[in-house]
Amino acid sequence: MENILSTMLNEMKMAINKWFNHIGDKDAEAIVKRTSLQVGIHNYALLEYAKGRVSVKDTKLDFISPKVKFRHGGPTELLSEEQVREQIVPELALFMQQKLNSLQFPALIDYKFTFLGKFWVQEGEVNIPILKYVDETKKKKLLERITYYIETKLESGKHPTQPLETFFLSKHLLDEELFPDQKAGWIISVFDRVQQLNKGNKHQLAEHRARIVPALRRWAENKLLPRYFDIQGEQWYQKKYTKKSDIQLESTEQGPIELLLYTAVAIIKYGPSDCRSTGIAWLERAVELGSVRASRLMKEGSGTFAKEEVYFRDERVECKANDIFATVAITIKQEAEGSYACALRFICRLLKQGFPNSYQIKLKSSTKQFLPIKGLAKSGTHRFFANALEYPNLYPLLEEYAREAMEEFEWYTDTEGEKSCMPGSYAVFGLGLADRNHFSLVEDYMAKVDEEHQSVQDLFTVAFAKQHGVNAETMATLIVCLLYSTDSMKLKIKPAMEEEANVRLLLNKISGFQPYEVEHIVYIIWGGVEKLKAVAAKAKGEKSILLSELVQAAIDKR
Repeated sequence: MENILSTMLNEMKMAINKWFNHIGDKDAEAIVKRTSLQVGIHNYALLEYAKGRVSVKDTKLDFISPKVKFRHGGPTELLSEEQVREQIVPELALFMQQKLNSLQFPALIDYKFTFLGKFWVQEGEVNIPILKYVDETKKKKLLERITYYIETKLESGKHPTQPLETFFLSKHLLDEELFPDQKAGWIISVFDRVQQLNKGNKHQLAEHRARIVPALRRWAENKLLPRYFDIQGEQWYQKKYTKKSDIQLESTEQGPIELLLYTAVAIIKYGPSDCRSTGIAWLERAVELGSVRASRLMKEGSGTFAKEEVYFRDERVECKANDIFATVAITIKQEAEGSYACALRFICRLLKQGFPNSYQIKLKSSTKQFLPIKGLAKSGTHRFFANALEYPNLYPLLEEYAREAMEEFEWYTDTEGEKSCMPGSYAVFGLGLADRNHFSLVEDYMAKVDEEHQSVQDLFTVAFAKQHGVNAETMATLIVCLLYSTDSMKLKIKPAMEEEANVRLLLNKISGFQPYEVEHIVYIIWGGVEKLKAVAAKAKGEKSILLSELVQAAIDKR
């Protein structure tokens, strides 16, 4: 057995050596010079052993570096957990420490390094910490640099900062190894200062928030919430939180809970719309722990907006918005043009102030209009805009709303699945059907549609063709609609499109399109290129030539 253990240890050491060779290919010194807030690259490695197969990886999800594997041709007997703990782990810890001490390029390893082991043994899978290493000199240097950065670049700074700096700063401030006595108020003030310095550039501000929010989320998921809750659920799905028995929130813990609330609100406000449920779930957990402020946030919203921005009331209409739940509650007291005008202006102001684009309207109204488009969700949001579209004087305001609301990868939250639709959809659809002056709005809307996750544009396109027909005035807009519709759309315009004048119009409008785009349009209208070829073969004269040109445009791979 000693020979077997020796063989296995040698293979594990060989895998560790291969991993060091792999990470050594990077120019570590050049990488850490990009910012003063990085003193090393790698802070984690995992060795896995199962039935003679060894792998070492350096990210928990293994997204960046490939596994370094070694498969021997010798024994594959399972070890016991005792053998792993008493004979394997100490040897690996010593070997790894020696490797760390003799690094030619110290910047390869961060100020701290955790080496873990996952072994398949006779008793099953066992996870064992092998080595935790802290370079106190690097740690001290990093803390000094963080302090200097905050004082000079943030507190006294007047210029925008770099997203890379924010990436490392966010990670460091939430690192209990660096800041064991985490002061939530101070951390929040630093993050707020970063955003304040970068607020002049909307794109860059979003980049900074995209560094801050994931760091906060990791801290909450991995550090704070496990203190108070037993957590069940897969990594990428909604988790179940069960409060630990006899757990009570001490006064000394109010700071971390405030940071949890800050995290939850940041996820809701700045994260993708599908992460909103996570932020709300964490606010609910804070309520469970007895946080009064969490209860207030759930009831009144984040407090980001002034009271007059989230609440309006007069004799005609009452509007109340909550950015935590991304809802706008509208009560129409008088069914009149002015009531809907007030509500629309209320929503437009909200969106311009940064209210979530993914939201829903909770409507109380005696009128129940819906757009003449089969298949749309019959929601409160849909009904509000259908009601408003009854007043032609509101068309300019509805277009203003639509242009403010349209945002790729955002959705009305009272729709799902095949009925999901981008904010602004109902206003655009209604205007597009009602008035040809809004065709350009329809085209701009379609250019933002994510056709992989939305198909309601198919329903509109069918209604659009039925309402306006196929002609010189509609062709340009119809082609854009077809371009962003899905292959499954059922559209009966083939006879109209085969009219010689319309084929000529179609060819003119697709000039400059890629062949795959033309092929997509051909598929929706004729069912595919081969079927169009058959139509062209039966046609005569100029019409046959034009249809053949359309076929060529769909298959031309030059």
